[in-house]
Amino acid sequence: MCGIIGYTGKDRAISLLVEGLKRLEYRGYDSAGVAILVGNAIRVVRKKGKIRDLEKYLNGKDLDGTVGLGHTRWATHGKPADENAHPHSNNSVAIVHNGIIENYRELRKELEARGYRFSSETDTEVMLHLVDEGLKQGKGFLEAVRRGLKKIRGTYAFGILSVVQGNALIGARRGSPLIVGLSPHGNFIASDIPALLPYTRQVIPLEEGDIAILLPDKVTIYDEAGNEAPRPVLHIPWDPVAAEKGEYKHFMQKEIFEQPRGVTDTLRGRIRPEEFSVYLEEIPEALLRETKMVHFIACGSSYHAALVGRYWLDQIVGLPATAEVASEFRIRQGKLPSGTLTVAISQSGETTDTLAAAEWVKSLNGTILSITNVLGNSLTRLSDGVLYTRAGPEIGVAATKTFSTQLSALFLLALKLAEFHSPFVLQQEKNLYDSLLQIPRLMEEVLSPPSLGSIRQIARRYSRKQNALYLGRGLSFPIALEGALKLKEISYIHAEGYAAGEMKHGPIALIDEDMLVVFVAPLDSLFPKVAGNIQEIAARNGEILLISSADNDYMEGVKTSFLVPQTHPFLYPFLSILPLQLLAYYIAVERGYDVDQPRNLAKTVTVE
Repeated sequence: MCGIIGYTGKDRAISLLVEGLKRLEYRGYDSAGVAILVGNAIRVVRKKGKIRDLEKYLNGKDLDGTVGLGHTRWATHGKPADENAHPHSNNSVAIVHNGIIENYRELRKELEARGYRFSSETDTEVMLHLVDEGLKQGKGFLEAVRRGLKKIRGTYAFGILSVVQGNALIGARRGSPLIVGLSPHGNFIASDIPALLPYTRQVIPLEEGDIAILLPDKVTIYDEAGNEAPRPVLHIPWDPVAAEKGEYKHFMQKEIFEQPRGVTDTLRGRIRPEEFSVYLEEIPEALLRETKMVHFIACGSSYHAALVGRYWLDQIVGLPATAEVASEFRIRQGKLPSGTLTVAISQSGETTDTLAAAEWVKSLNGTILSITNVLGNSLTRLSDGVLYTRAGPEIGVAATKTFSTQLSALFLLALKLAEFHSPFVLQQEKNLYDSLLQIPRLMEEVLSPPSLGSIRQIARRYSRKQNALYLGRGLSFPIALEGALKLKEISYIHAEGYAAGEMKHGPIALIDEDMLVVFVAPLDSLFPKVAGNIQEIAARNGEILLISSADNDYMEGVKTSFLVPQTHPFLYPFLSILPLQLLAYYIAVERGYDVDQPRNLAKTVTVE
């Protein structure tokens, strides 16, 4: 969850580190710090709070060095406080860490018995002392790090520097992402790509167990066995400007408006409407032809996208499909029938629970297809096929454009599977291809100024509500779940999503004039059933907001509505989600909250 950046090179390190931390703050914003090698001394500055607090604190401090580390923290072990902020240092070694050292209590007791004193509550400090101990025993910098890593259990991405080899940085990873960035002016380590975009787009994703030693003009990578291991250099196609807010107040606002482009880019070159076919070059066709059922695994918003994908496979392909929260699947270690294609969905490809679930599938000799947004991530290395979304960098913690591009990828997958397993459905639904290509234009309609004015008014009306229910049927049920998640993530209003047909089985007891009830009900075959649910809520004085493509003038009890354009019934999720994202955004703004950095959350969940 935390953000790491390190640099060794020709330039002044502090400015590069602070800029990198700003671009990583979505990964953690409890505290932040930097460590700079100045002469033969390590200078450390740490501060509880946001990066801006650290930046103010740095003003006027002499930190003219060309080697350093930076870190922005999302607290796991130890409360947010100056003393628990990273980097940790003992004047000889400085270290930053993302992950959890599971045996840190045991190691701490051993180190304390040998005379080491701890100044923080964190698990990270044990690795600091283990490296220091190795150096005192005469081991070289790299060997001291190796010896320390052998003693710890758990997950980690480490950045380490030492006065012993002052121009060197060491990066190491297991279970948490870490990349190396290459540039003519020096070399970097970072936990995520956006930190490096202003300086380079040439990166090396480290693999499990890798240790990299970086010098200003050279990078050497060793695998877990200690052998030198050249890794491929990837070119990141993202524009550096894509990771900046530009004219927008928040990243989330910008990323909501980038969705038509993201969907267009994800579809581009992959759909051939004149041939009624889909082209997915990253996926072996034999893998799809031999599929007998599909099992989706994902977390959070990606899980809600998986639920939409399950409906599409049922309705378009006719293959059995299931979807499961990855953290639950990895616990129960479910078996998979022969012919099962497991589709793992993760924006970052580094989500701990999804990776662990995918590893379990591989242990069963299962087949994995990953849907992800980041090149060269850990999930792709476990996969038999990859379907990349093309959302570009998403900085806002609440998923928006990555959700809609995941929907695009899932719909393409459904169409491709249908070519092998239910071509007769495609013959009956030839307008699906043209309808799909029209979706970005219809999304732009929903995001037009008149629509925005309407949603803002609705948000003002409901911004002081304390509870909300989101209801939908069929394809709209997962969208209701996602809409509720967006509201509670950034506005802190208690919100729950339900299948509308389940209202009578308990939740209807909550309905009164204070309860906001959001119905996601486009004009499809299920609309008449949802209309009945609406009347049940209206009869109990519930406050109803209807998101639909049907004019609700005749809908008694519906005081507020937002209309989306009409499209093919399979494609309404692309349009219905937009007003729900905007509603959550504008309500959070009305309530005065930090939309991009909601409390207790970080962008990529890389710890358990």
